[in-house]
Amino acid sequence: MFAVDTSTRVEIMRAGHLGRWAALTGAALLASACSQATGVAGVSAQSPATATATVAASPSVTATIPPTPGAEPQSAEIQPNGEDPVKIPPPKLSKYTYSFPVQGCRTTYERQLLVLPKTTIWAGKGCAFVAPVDGVVDEVNLQNAWSPATDVGARREGRYVTIIGDDGVRYLGGHLDTVADGIKPGLRVKVGQTLGRVGNSGNARDTASNLYFAISWKTGPGYWWVRRGMVNPWDYLDAWQSGNKTLSPKEETLKLRGRVGETPPCSVQCASRKAPESTTKKKKKKKTGAKPSQTPIIITDPT
Repeated sequence: MFAVDTSTRVEIMRAGHLGRWAALTGAALLASACSQATGVAGVSAQSPATATATVAASPSVTATIPPTPGAEPQSAEIQPNGEDPVKIPPPKLSKYTYSFPVQGCRTTYERQLLVLPKTTIWAGKGCAFVAPVDGVVDEVNLQNAWSPATDVGARREGRYVTIIGDDGVRYLGGHLDTVADGIKPGLRVKVGQTLGRVGNSGNARDTASNLYFAISWKTGPGYWWVRRGMVNPWDYLDAWQSGNKTLSPKEETLKLRGRVGETPPCSVQCASRKAPESTTKKKKKKKTGAKPSQTPIIITDPT
């Protein structure tokens, strides 16, 4: 054993008190930091900057609370440099997938009612007319029999193809230059499959090449005016071209059919012209009356 003088014992006791005070102060600050953390679990409520607390009773003792590693404000969103913004896909509006009916070419089209509820899609000759939806080929016309002299309504679209989509809607593509090989009634086709090539057959023979595009419902071939268009198509074309490929004309089409009937009477461009009479002059037939007798008639007086 060795003797410790009085002054040394005092210094040791003071050091021990200060050590216990610092430990108690650090624990209190740590507990305070935990009690103030609020918000989403795992997200620090403290500023990323280092938080420093000073004990008033002992200016020489400080406690430093380090920031939570990786903690950021809850609303912060950092997008990696050089990446494109995330694109949100359009909402799915039906179970069907549609395609714009002309592919591989620049197009423009009418967005207003002119004569019939249909549209003219202007495109270069030979551009692909494709099935706008999965379906079955309904009608195929390979003949370009339209004549301005008669303007028969059933022939105005020249060469054309119609399909009945899986959505129950009929789609017509007319004024075709050619119909694709193998396309015939009853053939199952997929959306985007080529049905023909854009042209200017029918009553478009004096215009630029285009696709006559119409939406209706299935009827017999005698009701050609229904085939020519019953539903305005441009809202659907806008959607299919801009990326919303699930906007369907099914509801509007079936609702209109329920209102007007499956075979409504023709009301627009119904009458054809009369064929002009032949200009060949008819030869006049000579009259073939009895020739006068050459024998003289002798009258005798009976008296």
